[in-house]
Amino acid sequence: MSAPSEQGIQPPAAKINVAAARRRQRAGEVWREFCANRSGLIGLIILVVVFGLALLAPVLAPQDTLDVTKITAGQNEPPSWANPLGTDPAGRSVLAMLIWGARVSLLVGFSATAVSMVIGTVVGMAAGHFTGWTQASLMRIIDFFLVVPGLVLAIVLSSIIGPGVATIIIAIGITSWAGTARVVRSQTLTVESRAYIERSWALGATNAHIIKKHVLPAVMPLVLANTTLTVGSAVIAESTLSFLGLGDPSSISWGSMLKMALDTGAATGGFWWYVLSPGLAIVGVVLCFTLVGRALESVINPTLRGR
Repeated sequence: MSAPSEQGIQPPAAKINVAAARRRQRAGEVWREFCANRSGLIGLIILVVVFGLALLAPVLAPQDTLDVTKITAGQNEPPSWANPLGTDPAGRSVLAMLIWGARVSLLVGFSATAVSMVIGTVVGMAAGHFTGWTQASLMRIIDFFLVVPGLVLAIVLSSIIGPGVATIIIAIGITSWAGTARVVRSQTLTVESRAYIERSWALGATNAHIIKKHVLPAVMPLVLANTTLTVGSAVIAESTLSFLGLGDPSSISWGSMLKMALDTGAATGGFWWYVLSPGLAIVGVVLCFTLVGRALESVINPTLRGR
């Protein structure tokens, strides 16, 4: 028997390079297809601008501009060149508050989404991979969180734990994962029905190997697309909880701005700029996340792509 030729043997490093090249090629294809979706691209550009403003808040709107002891502007001033979005009842710039509020709203949105995605992915893969009482128990838990309104549960949890940013993150994260779990479970069942999974079982693969090497890489694209949609929902939930007084009273968020506008009578006193600015910010950011999420979903999801 002749020895195998050197050309027929690929060293491990070469295999890794080929796999990395394929991933880069696939990422390039996804990016080009995403850029072809104008609405998704516009949403992404706006979100990048919002992120930039939030990160540069200390430079663009120093904390001194929000210090009521150092404010020279009048109370409830309408929009002007000096204050493009007017001032609040304390004389603070609404634009500065809006920029600082973006930091808290986006922090809560992404942090709560991360918690939700981790729980949803783990539970969804487990519900799709295992059978018997494990699957039945997990499905009952998923159904419970799907049926019970997540915002109501978040309000109850926030009331029990106490107000604060961390409280809102935890409350939103542990009440909004069920939808992700459903999507991940469906994709897990699809993956595990393929022939190469059967071959892996025949070769003695363990549960951990199947999930790590086959299921997780297959579900991650859908999790990524679902993440952008969930962030928008988390921003709305954060605004709602802060509006209800369950947020951190010492920090500014878009929801707390709406609460302060209501408490100070801005909504009924004709000071429309104080109410309209955070309201439009919430709607705009959530819409952008939705556009980006739908665009990613149409690119990544094989069903929506007609395959």
